[in-house]
Amino acid sequence: MPKQLKKIKERPSWDTYFIRIAELIASRSTCMRRNVGAVIVRENRILATGYNGAPSMLRHCHELPGGCLRDAKGIPSGERQELCRGLHAEQNAILQAAAFGVSLKGSEIYCTHQPCITCAKMLINAGMEKVYFLGNYPDSMAREILEEGKIACIQIP
Repeated sequence: MPKQLKKIKERPSWDTYFIRIAELIASRSTCMRRNVGAVIVRENRILATGYNGAPSMLRHCHELPGGCLRDAKGIPSGERQELCRGLHAEQNAILQAAAFGVSLKGSEIYCTHQPCITCAKMLINAGMEKVYFLGNYPDSMAREILEEGKIACIQIP
């Protein structure tokens, strides 16, 4: 009697696959305001990942007396980023690649949220070609910078 073959379920597209991975990576975030994940890929291979949170060896905001300084001061999202202890997911992914000597030239990044202006500038200089993201971020200048830098911005529905 022939062995029954297992029915193959429909495979997700590459975009769906990588954005789901970015969502999983976001679950490691330590930010009290927003959980963000990012995965950098080239030729459908993962090069680096990152999530937002305090730098290595530093306490996370939820471990500090008073918690998030930006929340305590009532600072809106997208403003006064210099007052945040944390690094953004995109920044951590770029730093991870740098730490292991991985070039990001010609790569693409999948993010749970649209990059901010600081991350947009870093993505341009890192040699990214495309940015895929789910949710918006209150930083319209970031989109303008990415477009001027010839980086395609694709919002995944």
